[in-house]
Amino acid sequence: MSKICVIGTGYVGLVTGTCFADMGNDVTCVDIVEEKIARLKRGEVPIYEPGLAEMIARNVRAGRLHFTTSYREGLADSEFIFIAVNTPTGSTQGSADMRYVEMAARMIAEELDHYAVIINKSTVPVGSGDVVTRIIRTHLARPDVSFAVVSNPEFLREGAAIQDFLNPDRVVLGSSDMEAAHRVAALYLPLRAPIIMTDIYTAEMIKYASNAFLATKISFINEIAQICERLGADVKEVAVGMGYDKRIGRAFLDAGLGYGGSCFPKDVRALAHMADEAGLHPQLLHAVMEINQDQRRLVVDKLVSILGSLRNATIGILGLAFKANTDDMREAPSLDIIRWVTGQGALVRAYDPVARETARQAMEREGIRLDLVTFCSNAYEVAEQADAIIIVTDWNEFKSLDMVQIRNLMRRPVLIDGRNIYEPREMVSLGFTYRGIGRGTGPAATVLPASDSTTLPPAPTCERTLIGEGDEYR
Repeated sequence: MSKICVIGTGYVGLVTGTCFADMGNDVTCVDIVEEKIARLKRGEVPIYEPGLAEMIARNVRAGRLHFTTSYREGLADSEFIFIAVNTPTGSTQGSADMRYVEMAARMIAEELDHYAVIINKSTVPVGSGDVVTRIIRTHLARPDVSFAVVSNPEFLREGAAIQDFLNPDRVVLGSSDMEAAHRVAALYLPLRAPIIMTDIYTAEMIKYASNAFLATKISFINEIAQICERLGADVKEVAVGMGYDKRIGRAFLDAGLGYGGSCFPKDVRALAHMADEAGLHPQLLHAVMEINQDQRRLVVDKLVSILGSLRNATIGILGLAFKANTDDMREAPSLDIIRWVTGQGALVRAYDPVARETARQAMEREGIRLDLVTFCSNAYEVAEQADAIIIVTDWNEFKSLDMVQIRNLMRRPVLIDGRNIYEPREMVSLGFTYRGIGRGTGPAATVLPASDSTTLPPAPTCERTLIGEGDEYR
C-alpha cells in the first residue's frame, strides 16, 4: 500500500484518487475550495460520474480515502503527489492557463518535508514539467528536501472515467528521472496495462496529440456528413463501412454536433497555440476547430429552413450536457443552440436527465436569458405544444421514447436529430418532418445522355449485411 496525495477534486483528481484508493492505497484528496471538501465529507459528490459516488463511499468507509483543504495534512508522509487541477483556456489566443498548476506547485513546495515523486496529471503544455520543477525548487521551505517530477497524462472519458482508469489502453510516464518514473509505474502494475516510459516533453505531447487526433476524426466525419447530405449518401453507413478498416477504426466516427467538454476544445486550441508560438502554421488544427463550430450552427439552419421565422416559436431541447452520462456543461453545444434560437425570438423547453442545475448555472454565466427557457422534468413535457424538437445529447432514454406520443403532444411535428439516434424513414412514417446529420435519402440521380439507349434496372433496396467467414452469398 502506498501513501498518495491528489491535489484537486475535479473529474480527473476525484476519479484518480478514488480509483487508487479502491486499489488498496491510502489516498488523501486536497482542494482549496472549502465547500467542495465539506460536501465530499458529507458524502455528497459534486460531479456526476456513473459509479463514482458508490466507490467513494466504499473507500471512505474502509478508511482508505480522505478529504481535506490542508496541504500539510495531505502531503504528510505521502510518497506520491498528483497534481490534478484545472488548466482552462487562458486569455491569450488559446493558451492553457497554468495558474492553478503553478499555485499547487508553490503550495507543495512550502509544505514538503520529505522526498516525494510529484506527478503532473493535469493536461499541461509541453515544457510544464520544467516549470513545476523550477517553482518547487525555488519555493522549497526546506532546501535539503529532494523530489522528482513525472508527467502522467490522463486519458479519461467523462461518463466512463472509472472504467477508463481501471482498464486503460496504456499508461504514459515521462521524466528525466527514470527511477522515479519506475516508482510511479509500480502503482499501475495491478492494472496490467502497457506502460510507455519516455522523456517528459514527449509524454506531455502524447496527450495533446491524442486528443487532437480524436477531435480531427470527429470534425472529419462531420464534414463528410455534409457531403453525404448533398449527394444522397447516409453518413452512418459510410462510418460503418469505414470502421471495418483496421487502419481507420469505428470509434469517434459519429456525425453530430461536434465535440465539447473540458478536454478536446481547450487541448486543440492549446496545441494550435503552441505550434503558432513555435513559428508553425497548424492548418489542420484550425480547420478542425472551424468545422466543429460550424456544426453547431447547422441544426439551427435546418430548423429555420423548415419553420421560417423562429419568432414566438417553441423549441424543445432534449439533452443539455455536452455528452451523455455526465452533467458537464463546458463547451456544450446546447448553450450555443439555445443562445441562437432565443436570439431569434424563440422560447425554449429543455430537459436533461442529470444536468439541469449545471445547465442553469452555465446559462447564467453565458448571459442566456433564463426567462426564455423552461426546464422540464421529462421529454414528454418538452414536447407539449413544441414547434420543433432538437436532439442535442444522445442519452439512452431518448432512444426509447414513445415517439407517437411525442408527435401527438407537439404543435408541429418537426424533429431535428443532432445525434442521429433515430432512423429517418421510421420517423417520416410516424408523421415527423425529420432532419438528421448527413442522412441521405438514397443514391444521387444519374442522368444518361439522350442518345444512350441503355436501360438500367431499378437499383435494389440495400441493407447492410456482414458476411462472416464460411458464409455464402445467396
